[in-house]
Amino acid sequence: MSAPKTITQGYQAHVSELQSRWENALQAEGYDAALIHAGSKLVSFLDDYEYPFRCNPHLLWWLPLTHHHDSALLIRPGHKPKLFYYQPDDYWYLPPADPDAWWAGEFDVVPVRDAEAWKQAGINTQTAYIGDAASLSSAVDGSQLNPERLLNRIHLERTRKTDYEIACMAEAARLGAIAHTAAEQAFREGLSEYEIHQRYCMSIQLVDAELPYGNIVALNEHGSVLHYQAHEQQVPMDVRSFLIDAGATVHGYAADITRTYAARAGEFADLIVAMDTMQQRLCAAVVSGLDYRELHLRAHIDIAGILKDFNIINTSAESAVETGLSAVFYPHGLGHYLGLQTHDVAGLIADVEGTPIPRPEGHPFLRLTRNLEVGNVLTIEPGLYFIEPLLRKWRENGDVAAINWDKVETLTPYGGIRIEDNIVVTGGAPLNLTRDAFTHTGAL
Repeated sequence: MSAPKTITQGYQAHVSELQSRWENALQAEGYDAALIHAGSKLVSFLDDYEYPFRCNPHLLWWLPLTHHHDSALLIRPGHKPKLFYYQPDDYWYLPPADPDAWWAGEFDVVPVRDAEAWKQAGINTQTAYIGDAASLSSAVDGSQLNPERLLNRIHLERTRKTDYEIACMAEAARLGAIAHTAAEQAFREGLSEYEIHQRYCMSIQLVDAELPYGNIVALNEHGSVLHYQAHEQQVPMDVRSFLIDAGATVHGYAADITRTYAARAGEFADLIVAMDTMQQRLCAAVVSGLDYRELHLRAHIDIAGILKDFNIINTSAESAVETGLSAVFYPHGLGHYLGLQTHDVAGLIADVEGTPIPRPEGHPFLRLTRNLEVGNVLTIEPGLYFIEPLLRKWRENGDVAAINWDKVETLTPYGGIRIEDNIVVTGGAPLNLTRDAFTHTGAL
């Protein structure tokens, strides 16, 4: 499996495939139609500030309407999808432009000025309504709004990407690689977290609201905060390390990429090399039929082995995993599905009933527990960190002698290491969208 040469090349087939999937799901659940609402703008309490709009991903699955609040799509078996394309008469904000030709021909497009024009479709008990807009909940019977079994069916379908979707994600990876390369250069120039973040966005001409998630731009010990959210404007006196977890979007589809760098040669730089080598072995193991939980546990063994090799722990890799010591240094899951949402849907359910697939005991943060299938896109992101609260708890409750505390004290100011790639499951060898993108930028 490989991405089309252009994004639009596979779009017509993508819409046809979605029509078939939705028709099958509607029939299975006893519905005649579905109306997917884009969502409405949200205004902050006692203010006129509008939060950045995020479109309903179920609508984005069909159409690249990333900025089109209050539009809606009507899906009926045997009919061309009907789009209520909201273009308000507005002089306070710029309204959406006319539909683009490359996608508009696949839909019956009805431009509307009224935010509730979707009601023209006719509300009835045989229609399912998908979304969280207030206008939906006030007009539709609760049993028809986001019916759980139908959504589970659709979520499971969304795990298998079409060629169009993979092309979007390959382009997002390309943009991400360009921006990561610019961010590394900014780090090498000695810039602050804030300035590195700005360089990242400017290099691919995206504003914060267009990113799939808030960029994690972490110097030194900030790299040990897994979802570090600040962008410090002051440069540390001694810059030792840099961890950046940042992505890009194309038509709503995300890239999710992490890289870690050392400011100079030494043990931390050697740790990064060891982690990168190990991460690439994990990426190469991504094949159809693999139980992702097994790969997660393998990552723990591998990371514990690195900890042992670098004299950070004083016990075997197997013992470190069994006792929970490896989780002190690697507390999160190996990865997750990726697509229209950074943490894409259906990673933990087995069927339309939503039957959960349990996480391995002692691993509560794993976001993907399913067997992999052709068309899945997922992340592989092992990490190794020096996190003060977790180390303190181990010192209080665990086997103190299992950790070389002098070595930990030396490495703690570097924060941590995470390396993350985006992988497509194919019928053969996995497709690494991230490494392919970095290769074309001349980076890693």
